[in-house]
Amino acid sequence: MQPNTYRTHHCNELRLAHVGETVTLSGWVNSARDQGGVIFVDLRDREGVTQIVFRSEENPEAAAASHKLRDEDVLQITGKVVKRLEGTNNDKLATGEVELVVSNLTMLNKAAVLPFQLDKELSNEDLRLKYRYLDLRRPRMTRNLRTRHRVTKATRDYLDAHGFVEVETPILSKSTPEGARDFLVPSRLSPGKFYALPQAPQQYKQLLMVAGLERYFQIAKCFRDEDLRADRQPEFTQVDIEMSFPTEEDIYNLVEGLLKDMFKAGRDVEIPLPFPRMTWKEAMDRYGIDKPDTRFGNEITDVGDVFTKTEFKIFRGVLDGGGVVRAINAKGFASVTTGQMNRLNEIAIQAGLPVKTLAFIKYENGEYKSPLWRFFTDEEKAALIERMKIEEGDIVFFVAGPWESTCTILGRVRLEVAEMMGTTKGSDALNFLWVVDFPLLAYSEEDAKWCAVHHPFTRPKTEDIALLEEGKYSEVRAIAYDVVLNGCELGGGSLRIHESDLQAKMFSVLGVSEEEQKIMFSHILEAFQFGAPPHGGLALGLDRIIMLAAGEDSIREVIAFPKNNRGMELMTASPSPADFKQLREIYIQSTWKEKKAEEQA
Repeated sequence: MQPNTYRTHHCNELRLAHVGETVTLSGWVNSARDQGGVIFVDLRDREGVTQIVFRSEENPEAAAASHKLRDEDVLQITGKVVKRLEGTNNDKLATGEVELVVSNLTMLNKAAVLPFQLDKELSNEDLRLKYRYLDLRRPRMTRNLRTRHRVTKATRDYLDAHGFVEVETPILSKSTPEGARDFLVPSRLSPGKFYALPQAPQQYKQLLMVAGLERYFQIAKCFRDEDLRADRQPEFTQVDIEMSFPTEEDIYNLVEGLLKDMFKAGRDVEIPLPFPRMTWKEAMDRYGIDKPDTRFGNEITDVGDVFTKTEFKIFRGVLDGGGVVRAINAKGFASVTTGQMNRLNEIAIQAGLPVKTLAFIKYENGEYKSPLWRFFTDEEKAALIERMKIEEGDIVFFVAGPWESTCTILGRVRLEVAEMMGTTKGSDALNFLWVVDFPLLAYSEEDAKWCAVHHPFTRPKTEDIALLEEGKYSEVRAIAYDVVLNGCELGGGSLRIHESDLQAKMFSVLGVSEEEQKIMFSHILEAFQFGAPPHGGLALGLDRIIMLAAGEDSIREVIAFPKNNRGMELMTASPSPADFKQLREIYIQSTWKEKKAEEQA
């Protein structure tokens, strides 16, 4: 093996044991300092930084050239490792006890003036994404990509050790109802027809179970044309898993062990097993959300029994109509500002609050303050104080209405209050849990029909199949599960329907005709006629897991070349217009017309 001609060591390698050796380093100028005519350079590669010293007595030409060095110039340095002078050690650097006195300097590449400084955090994300190759030179970003590598490798190693086979499924696929818009790709060879980029390999992985593979996984690229936010991208990566003959416990045990290895690789922490479990009903009842953040309390409390005899008309009307009265105590938040209160009202309205303001009672300076307080009897006041554990500095928010919407509104308010108070800021807690027993079906008022909460192949719980036959659709639970960390859904899945009669019943409930079944699912329904085994699985959001392992707030920080919040990749100016000839070849004509300048003004 030929020796590397560019370097003998990397920039985080030299220690006191190397003093006296002549070595060669290559890397980027991280910074340069002139101290009394002597130039000190911090030379950086992906491993770290070494201090370089240019002395004229060692090499006058190199010392003279050092005065012209610029940040991010690419250098090759040969020199002797020496111990730093007394009192000049840098404890922040692993190489901080030594420095390299230059005997030879080779300029490998000269850098232009940078569009932004790499040693400072930049709030302009679009500028960072336009020059992403520079942004990725930051140690934090390099560390994130290497964390991604370790977590992905740990995933493959774990699943391989458990008998899973990695199989790649098609990217050019068929459009099927998955819940979001498809990215469509026109076919030149089949004019007027389109492929769809996969939102998930759902049907392919089920077909692999029919094929007898038994244990499949894939680090799968998925695509969804939906509105973006900090933890969403139009293209994302998931760990896709499916297995034959599983029980729920098999899947829970498999995934808990996998996540344990992933977080050990990515964050070097030990995750205690097993994870707690919580039904969907309990999660909604206590936290108002199906992915609860259990790092803090302020749980939702039912106070309907406090007001069973109330004369307060709003509560009375809701309770008589079969609704609920529920509340949360935002401990220590009675000092809420007008701006914060306006924001909470906005959040509540977005979540479905039918009035303009949240009802509240706050206890401040020994006084209960609320427009509601005067409507309550002394008995109701005493019971409410005891039930909600109201103390000085607390504010209690109330919502009355149907159970699910009331839970959802208070759940959103609970999270927003925690954000305003910085409740989890700086927390290192990793609160994993399973949310299980989701509803199988949900009624869509807009479409006036029942819809699958997950997808039409999700299996109902065995004891609830009779309810499906009886038409009690709202009571049917699915064998479906989500794994959650600190209020973030890491992934989810289900056991699948594999019997043709149960699948036919499911399609009947969903209002999918036989003709529509043939159009959308003929391939998988036909396959199920040839001995489909019981099977199930789930998908984990790899980007989100790495984001949490790396301690970042956005998945864009752990993806090498992400899109911005408008779905644009600024570095390559993608998406971009297509040439007329390209469109003609695929029989496409765009109806989009650019607005004229005067119209935009």
